[in-house]
Amino acid sequence: MDLRDQLKNLFPTHEEQDFEMPDEEKENFKQKEPLVCKFEKKGRNGKPVTIIEGWEGDDEGLKEISKKIKTKLGIGGSEKDGVIIIQGDNRDKIMTILKEMGYKTKRVGG
Repeated sequence: MDLRDQLKNLFPTHEEQDFEMPDEEKENFKQKEPLVCKFEKKGRNGKPVTIIEGWEGDDEGLKEISKKIKTKLGIGGSEKDGVIIIQGDNRDKIMTILKEMGYKTKRVGG
C-alpha cells in the first residue's frame, strides 16, 4: 500500500487535483522597499558618485538595471554587492529612469 492509497483511506471524500508550482520569473519580482539614491564624495578622491542601494533581487537583475541607467545617461559606473555606483551627481535623472521602470525610489542627502 503506497502513500496515495493510505491517504484515500484516511480521506475517502477527497478528490485529487493537479498542482503546479508558480514560476518565479524576473517579471514577477516586486521590490518591497524603495531603492535609495544618494550622493557621495567621501573616500573617492573628491569625485562625485550617485549610489543606489536597497536592491532585493538577484545579481542579474541588478546588472540589467545598472546597464539601462548607464546607457540612457551615457555615463560610467559599476555594480557589486547589491549596490549600483554611477559617476557624477545624477540622482534626479536616475530616479526618473527607475520610476519609469516601475521601481519606488527615495532620495537621501542634500
